Amino acid sequence: MSTATDRAPGMLIRARDRDWVVLPGTTEELVLAQPLDGDREFVTALFPEEVGKPGFGRPQPRSGEAGDFASASLLRTALRIASTAGAGPFRSLASVAVQPRQYQLVPLMMALRMDPVRLLIGDDVGIGKTIESALIARELMEQGSARNMTVLCSPSLAEQWQRELRDKFGMEAELVLPSTAARLQKAIDDPNRSIFDHYPVTVVSTDFIKQDERRDAFRRHCPDLLIVDEAHTCVGAGSGDEPQKRYELLSALADRKERDRHLILVTATPHSGDPQAFSKLTGLLDPSLRTLDTTRSADRDRLARHFVQRRRHDIKRYVGQDTPFPEDRDTQDALYRLDAEYARFVADIIAYTRQQVRRPGGDHQQRMSWWTALTLLRCVLSSPAAAAATLRTRSLVAATRSKAEAEKLGRAAAFELSDDETAEGMDVVPGSLPDEPETARELQGGHADEVERRKAEAEALAAFAERADALAGPETDAKLRILVDRVKRQLVDGYDPIVFCHYIPTAEYVAEYLKEELGRSASVEAVTGTLHPDARQARVDELTARRGRHVLVATDCLSEGVNLQDHFGAVIHYDLSWNPTRHLQRAGRVDRFGQPRRRVREITVYDTDTGIDGLVLKVLIQKHKDIADQTGVAVLVPDQGRGVLEALASALLLRGRQPEGQLTLDFEEDPDFGRAREALHKEWESAAERESKVLTKFAHTGLRPEEVEVELDALRQALGDPGDIATFTREALAQLGAQPIGDPRDRGFKAPVDPLPTGLKHGLGFYEDADQTAAPGGAPKAKAKGRSRSVPRDLVFREDLPVARGEHALFRTDPAVRALARYLLDAAVDTSLPAEERPARRLGVIRTAAVDRRTVLLLARYRFRLTLPPREAGDEPRVLVADDAQVVAWRTGDDGRRVWLSDEETAALLAATPDSNTLPALRDQQAARAAAELADDEVRDHLAARGRLLADRLRDAHQRVREAAGQRGRERGAAAVRRIDVEPSGDPDQLGVYVYLNAPAAQQTAPGGDR
Repeated sequence: MSTATDRAPGMLIRARDRDWVVLPGTTEELVLAQPLDGDREFVTALFPEEVGKPGFGRPQPRSGEAGDFASASLLRTALRIASTAGAGPFRSLASVAVQPRQYQLVPLMMALRMDPVRLLIGDDVGIGKTIESALIARELMEQGSARNMTVLCSPSLAEQWQRELRDKFGMEAELVLPSTAARLQKAIDDPNRSIFDHYPVTVVSTDFIKQDERRDAFRRHCPDLLIVDEAHTCVGAGSGDEPQKRYELLSALADRKERDRHLILVTATPHSGDPQAFSKLTGLLDPSLRTLDTTRSADRDRLARHFVQRRRHDIKRYVGQDTPFPEDRDTQDALYRLDAEYARFVADIIAYTRQQVRRPGGDHQQRMSWWTALTLLRCVLSSPAAAAATLRTRSLVAATRSKAEAEKLGRAAAFELSDDETAEGMDVVPGSLPDEPETARELQGGHADEVERRKAEAEALAAFAERADALAGPETDAKLRILVDRVKRQLVDGYDPIVFCHYIPTAEYVAEYLKEELGRSASVEAVTGTLHPDARQARVDELTARRGRHVLVATDCLSEGVNLQDHFGAVIHYDLSWNPTRHLQRAGRVDRFGQPRRRVREITVYDTDTGIDGLVLKVLIQKHKDIADQTGVAVLVPDQGRGVLEALASALLLRGRQPEGQLTLDFEEDPDFGRAREALHKEWESAAERESKVLTKFAHTGLRPEEVEVELDALRQALGDPGDIATFTREALAQLGAQPIGDPRDRGFKAPVDPLPTGLKHGLGFYEDADQTAAPGGAPKAKAKGRSRSVPRDLVFREDLPVARGEHALFRTDPAVRALARYLLDAAVDTSLPAEERPARRLGVIRTAAVDRRTVLLLARYRFRLTLPPREAGDEPRVLVADDAQVVAWRTGDDGRRVWLSDEETAALLAATPDSNTLPALRDQQAARAAAELADDEVRDHLAARGRLLADRLRDAHQRVREAAGQRGRERGAAAVRRIDVEPSGDPDQLGVYVYLNAPAAQQTAPGGDR
């Protein structure tokens, strides 16, 4: 039985036929431990009586046990990869399943300089804000600075956040939505315990939790760490009082007097064009930031400590690393003229809607008619299917009971304006049929004329619906014809397109006819709001898994939260959105980090007859793009463009005239529209100019590139270079009989699974029974051919992102790479395995011209106890266990004494290459001699001194990253650093020892010689 000293955090013990590392939280009654070289999800509690001395010892020399240069290199790299408890200040990077770009580490470095973290991440669309914020969250959780966390987001993004946290960061999040909250609460045994106390990680619908009956409870139980996605929607000028409710909730949660929690705000558009809204947003981080004047240098410096905002040109090359963004976006217009019959139909609809709008009536009735008419026109110009569907559907606006309610619903449907700016529920047709009258009651009240009017209105709409049905198809629909032509052109050019439509019937209509027109040349699927968010992703995966070319037709339910750059390179706007932000989001599905194409395409379809789409394109969408191109700032359209859109609608419905059955609309001459457009553009340009003057300060965040580079160099030394990972994976698979084959389509390779040892195949998720297959990272099941034979199974690796489902990236955190590393470590210790299944060896002898005399290299693994300051006054310090792989080396001097190599000399030794073979007898003799040397007092003393030196270096590294800018920050950082301690925990593991012999001399050396 072990003693209490042996059970201190970081010590090595043995129980249940394996070695374990003791963790903080161990008591006299129970030992909390993690398997050596195992994942933290296998942490368990052991009884003291089953704990004994560790079985892991020094390498034992046996005949034929010593390996060569390759076996030594494999073991060293496998050790780096398998480690998930890094001792450095960026602890989380050893355990996340994503390789962050170097620029994505900047927000993490900024966060570690704060306590608590109060950070606004305003990076551009497609740069990786989710990864940046989740990386901070994982680091805070790893360090114990946060015990639990919540992500606040729109319902449509909840599943996406859950997948990202699970797949890339190993954080199992529970969704708190109207459909799940009751079930989650019911599963908790203690009725007084909150969901947010019970589940460590939650993703919550902002609109669900902000309601009065839930808001106070969430305020009481909100976790230590809060991430707010699309944070600008909580302070912007949305319709109604919804943004105000969100802002009130966030203000309470951000109040540091109530609780000093971590707060990370995420948005691609922190500048709404409204200085007051931006002040409210930054004021959530710190109330004093609300009154800053960003035109003053000192105030910008202060804000830069809490705010990072980069555009692509800021980070396309950062600290020597290139990020593969598309180099250019090829924008094209696809103009068409309505066919004669369709033009008459549109003209008749416009005449009908004008008649309805200009009819006398009360304010509520007139506003209902106004919004119903405008949404009907949008459906008619979208597609015959959308027109027919809305003409046969009860009007949403007509069911309202007040003018205010009609305004809110009508404006949202016609102008695509919502409180949270998400597209969820925006793709349903708004309906045109009047509300059903209560006929008997209205007749008794003397309203027979009204009943007859509504009946006549319904009959007219039914007739219009029949005309719309007759217009379906490419023979009568010029818009559909030009789409088919443009889709075929993209496919011929090698671009798989996404076709975005506004309404569900339009998307289904377009997909149906594209399937007919394209036949077997491409697979076509539609994804709309009729599908649950999880089902949408599944539909996309099913489409892209098919062989050949793909066309995805979607509504704006896919314009955010889903990354489509892996398989698609073009976006076609079949319907223009009247919200410019939506166009930015659509294009961002393909024009983002990870897009393999150098150029992406964006095509906009619109008619030249009515002039409506052309005007929206010119006044809103193109203006939005022009401002972003000229100033580098993506500023939201002021007031969501309400003024100019309502002026456009007024010109169309109230003042416009044209001959019966013809379309000759000219809005440019309408004075009200002209004034609204000028006022909008003036305000928009002013906001962009104001923000562009201060943008560069927040692009650099106050961190000097050389500052970042110092820490990145330390990371590379600890975790390994990406090139090392690729070499390791190739070499390991080849040594195990699965010879990699280069793939000319991409920088990468594939290797057969079947030759691999059974234990490794199981670790990779491949089984003889295909039903058991659940490979890390989603390896596909092998489908049987016939009764017993299965199709060949391959592992596919790529050197960089993106990777397709079932493929793997050559990153140390990739599940397949990590499984391979852990197998090699376990196999190196297990001498009972066949030699061909143990390519990595703990003993080795290498002959190389890189040394002039016998040199010994030792691979050691240190464990450390890291003590961090408590988050709250009165709490106990946080104690963490970490490990670090180190290499030390010595050679025999002329006087026969050991000479220890410097770090630089050791690094050069690691780069040595073998120059000739070593005789088996000499190899065994030299390996036995080196193993015996490990017991010498001088070696043990040097390793102990090395451990103390490493602890000091790690303490310095933690101090560097926590030093905040400014005198006050340095003082606070220094006070915190004084409470940081790092100390070795027990003796290091002596994993492997390798002898380097001079190549020419080695051929003549007698046993026992030093040359």
